[in-house]
Amino acid sequence: MQISIRSTLASLPLFLGLIMTATTPHAQMQQAFAPTGSLRASINLGNPILANKDAAGKPIGVSVDLATELAKRLGLPLELVVFDAAGKSVDALSQEKADVGFFAIDPVRGKDIAFTAAYVLIEGSYLVKQDSALTRNEEVDRMGTRIAVGKGSAYDLFLTREIKNAQILRAPTSPTTVDFFLDQKLEVAAGVKQQLEMDAKRLPNLRLLPGRFMVIEQAMGMPKNRSLQAQLYLQSFVEEMKASGFVTNALKRHQIEGAALAK
Repeated sequence: MQISIRSTLASLPLFLGLIMTATTPHAQMQQAFAPTGSLRASINLGNPILANKDAAGKPIGVSVDLATELAKRLGLPLELVVFDAAGKSVDALSQEKADVGFFAIDPVRGKDIAFTAAYVLIEGSYLVKQDSALTRNEEVDRMGTRIAVGKGSAYDLFLTREIKNAQILRAPTSPTTVDFFLDQKLEVAAGVKQQLEMDAKRLPNLRLLPGRFMVIEQAMGMPKNRSLQAQLYLQSFVEEMKASGFVTNALKRHQIEGAALAK
């Protein structure tokens, strides 16, 4: 069968159009996610459930695994931008010094950050001294009670809205909250339940109040001024990571307790 040069040339624009349709969106998505050429992922070491350091000092954890997988799917090199506090991690994204991050969903942060749905739920708890008269979470918000919390953390933002009578004092970072609580001789420390449990084992005469005072919805986020297509891609990515078992397996692999897969 002979194919005329004329018919071949006539179909060439359509052929080229199909190529552009198949390739341009991916290139556009790479640009939307990583205008610098590398996917800069903001990693907060202040939340030990999601990120930590290995023996060599290398960042590891659920958030690092998710960032690595996202970069792989986008065909981009990954650059980890590591911080010791949630507030610093949020600022990096808000100031476009990072492209994606891992944050607790909060309306204050939502002014600059486009959040996905939550992928992990984390409990927030109160810690007190062994001889404290406090026995229930509901007793904390009273005049004369001083609460230590990591500056800029989701717990700080939540308590700033909810606490009416107690006083909030802010530690430099979430991991230093309990030491700050003891140094300042305060009545209560607030933060990630797992971190507080670790501190209660590390230091004598401390105990957690039963239950929780809040649940953190941990999500991925990107600067709000990025394209709608990129935001939808990130939302879809998180849903797939939950449904496929990726998040659950990452929690198990890093031996994380105190966190549950968000539905």
